[in-house]
Amino acid sequence: MNDRLLVLVRHGQSEWNLKNLFTGWRDVDLTEKGVAEARAAGRRLKAQGIAFDIAFTSDLKRAQNTLKLIQEEMGQGNLPVIRNVALNERDYGDLSGLNKDDARKKWGEEQVHIWRRSYDVAPPAGESLKDTLARTLPYYRNPAACAQGGTCTRCRPRQLAARADHGVGAAVTRRNRQT
Repeated sequence: MNDRLLVLVRHGQSEWNLKNLFTGWRDVDLTEKGVAEARAAGRRLKAQGIAFDIAFTSDLKRAQNTLKLIQEEMGQGNLPVIRNVALNERDYGDLSGLNKDDARKKWGEEQVHIWRRSYDVAPPAGESLKDTLARTLPYYRNPAACAQGGTCTRCRPRQLAARADHGVGAAVTRRNRQT
């Protein structure tokens, strides 16, 4: 039986999520709701008896703060954390900072939908989901990149593609600790 588990957590609501803005690599923080969501996630993980050995997060403060709050709720504030830009969410390029409704008015509902949901069509000066997957997947396939020589589980590309849209807020590995 495999005694390792990879948990992927999206960051809590950000200031720009609340304002309906394309965020991408813009470094905005969590809202009060986002803080509450992160704390609730930590409590749920703790209630399931999960304990982590190491944590990974993106270079963005909303993801780092989500992870920090989860760690606090789990009583694992001293957990080793590795930050890496490879875990950043999708770069929306020229759409970053724009209101999503305004973008739909400017370019049309269909075009904005294509940029947001198609696999291989990128927004102007941004990343497609295919580009995002190409950036993130090597991180998971290379254990040395994951834990600087420590243990790391590997993900299937389909699992990562499903989260590439919003990146990985916090990814952590753990050994199964039965209580």
